[in-house]
Amino acid sequence: MSKVSNRTRIFEWMVDHSKLTFLLMSFSFVAFGVLSLNLISYIAANANYLLTYQWMAFIDGGAQQLLEIWLTTFLALACYLIFKLCEHALIERIAHQAHQAVAPPPAMEVVQSEFTSPLH
Repeated sequence: MSKVSNRTRIFEWMVDHSKLTFLLMSFSFVAFGVLSLNLISYIAANANYLLTYQWMAFIDGGAQQLLEIWLTTFLALACYLIFKLCEHALIERIAHQAHQAVAPPPAMEVVQSEFTSPLH
């Protein structure tokens, strides 16, 4: 039977190149941390500014700042998703290697002798 794989080529590459995948995972983890640092407080401060000064805040650059904060949020989310993809690829590789190490040897054929009864 052939096993149909629904994995992408990128995922297969990540499973095959574990050291580079770990390096990418590390970079994406740090980038996520840096990008998401104080993000909630920035959004709250910007929302407070926009609600307090309303139209003047939008004209003065508050809307642009809000857009930049949300773009940073989406970039942080992309870094998190890259981290999770790398994590999944590394776990897949570890699980696959562990499965190969524990796999039982192929079954040997049992040959019945002329002198043995199949009932014994």
